[in-house]
Amino acid sequence: MLNKAQTTYLIKQKAQELGFMYCGVSKADFLEEEAPRLESWLKQNMHGQMHYMENHFDKRLDPRLLVEGAKSVVSLLLNYFPEKDSQQPNEGTYKVSKYAYGTDYHFVIKDKLKTLLQYINEEVGEVGGRCFVDSAPVLDKAWAKKSGLGWVGKNSNLITPQVGSFYFIAELIIDLELEYDGPIKDYCGSCTRCLDACPTDAIVAPYVVDGSKCISYFTIELKDQLPQEMNGKFGNWIFGCDICQDVCPWNRFSKPHKEPAFEPHPQLKEMKTSDWEEITQEVFSQLFKKSAVKRTGYKGLLRNIQFVEQTTDPQA
Repeated sequence: MLNKAQTTYLIKQKAQELGFMYCGVSKADFLEEEAPRLESWLKQNMHGQMHYMENHFDKRLDPRLLVEGAKSVVSLLLNYFPEKDSQQPNEGTYKVSKYAYGTDYHFVIKDKLKTLLQYINEEVGEVGGRCFVDSAPVLDKAWAKKSGLGWVGKNSNLITPQVGSFYFIAELIIDLELEYDGPIKDYCGSCTRCLDACPTDAIVAPYVVDGSKCISYFTIELKDQLPQEMNGKFGNWIFGCDICQDVCPWNRFSKPHKEPAFEPHPQLKEMKTSDWEEITQEVFSQLFKKSAVKRTGYKGLLRNIQFVEQTTDPQA
């Protein structure tokens, strides 16, 4: 029989083998600190039209309501930072957020999590649990923070000292008691680069992001017409936005990922302004067949391109 420390070590070793950057563990308990914050954020309508954020309030705060008998939350980070020559140019053409360059992360991570859960069952015995990748009411950043994987920065992203913040967060919630990690210190200090750089003033105060003002929200979540008062504020971003991460000093430590599935479609980095503006349904389907960009849809992407095109004149 393995003890808690041995089991925890085995899980972390297997996570590393599967390509996860870091793995941390916290006790499956009620998120007391998060409850008033989430309630206040929702009351101020900072979620905009993301009405799903209002659902399952209790489940978001207590993993034991998601997995019966849950004892541990295993948080995992998977790097998606691209090689320099894979990145789109900063100037001159329309831009897609780095996380959406390759295959939709939901599929990639879900497979890895299932493999990890199967491994736990083989090595430890029957363990009940569920895999979560940004598609259920789980407060990813809160659990990763509790597990010591980083601190939540002023731009509301999780930041890890050695690697920055260009990674996905996922969880296994299991009914197995493990050795728990503790949180680390906040190292944002007096830096306000993310607040100063946000073109839509979505970071309304340090550690508070009004989601309904974020370029990512407008270009992905909002299904209506884009508000005219945002005219000229998107730069060249047509799907998502990386500005608050790009300016974060901690991201100078970001290293390229080693996940083949996250490599961009060869055609993506060759796309010129004119290619984007003339994109057809066929090219969209081919280029973003397995990508998260499918979330906004062809019509949504066209809307975003036309909105940005009105106010910028990028050179092809």
